[in-house]
Amino acid sequence: MRNTIRFAAASLFAGAMLAATAGAQTISLKGSDTLGAKLVPQLAESFKSKNDGVKFEIAAEGSSTAFPALANGTAHIGMSSRQAKPEEITAAQAKGIKLKEIEACHDMIVVIVNKGNSVKKLTKDQVAKIFTGQVKDWSEVGGAPGAISVYTRNTSSGTYKDWQKLAMKDRNYAPSSQKLAGNEQIAEEVSKNKGGIGYVGLAYAKKSGTAPVTIDGVAPIAANARTYAYSRACYLYIPENADATAKAFADFAISPEGQKIAENLGFVPNH
Repeated sequence: MRNTIRFAAASLFAGAMLAATAGAQTISLKGSDTLGAKLVPQLAESFKSKNDGVKFEIAAEGSSTAFPALANGTAHIGMSSRQAKPEEITAAQAKGIKLKEIEACHDMIVVIVNKGNSVKKLTKDQVAKIFTGQVKDWSEVGGAPGAISVYTRNTSSGTYKDWQKLAMKDRNYAPSSQKLAGNEQIAEEVSKNKGGIGYVGLAYAKKSGTAPVTIDGVAPIAANARTYAYSRACYLYIPENADATAKAFADFAISPEGQKIAENLGFVPNH
């Protein structure tokens, strides 16, 4: 059974911080690019400033890489932009590791286009047709004639799977879609390609040369997190028997200070 951990009391957090100082070490985190490229490094820097001697190793290579690393003991904490699959939980349990699920923050998967594209509004149906390859030209959705270039995350990404579920009703991506490693890579390619379209986490949606797309009349801004079509939670996973330092960092991530860092980076805090 999954256990969602939420920050409960400042005194509990303070106690964990004291434990972290006593058990200083290197904390290894593996998984999601959405969390690992910006948010977790910022959380780590703030945590280190309060805990002498603690170091971090952060490998942001996709949510699917988190769970094997937790199961084989090469990561203390897993980062994921999706919930763990039952088989991933079971694989860890087979190694004697029971995982706890921590809701780290909320995110919005934002559709972005090139800034020069006149199309700044789409419906969910149009988005689905673009990413499945049914719509191939911008003129079919009210834009100037020109081929649509679809950019997606690679298959190890939790966002790749989330997008397939949220936007495409689990249908396959367009055969011509181009798979990229991370949010920043997608934003970069869309910024250079007038026909480009992709999806990125909210924290990556302000790349120069790109523009966010309003979906069914709802703009992708934090205030609309509950009504925007492609909203989701992001998670940290940690073994129940993790040491005090790793537990203290996970507690810090969902503390008021950690959530403020998330908000400042463009994520949607839990509280």
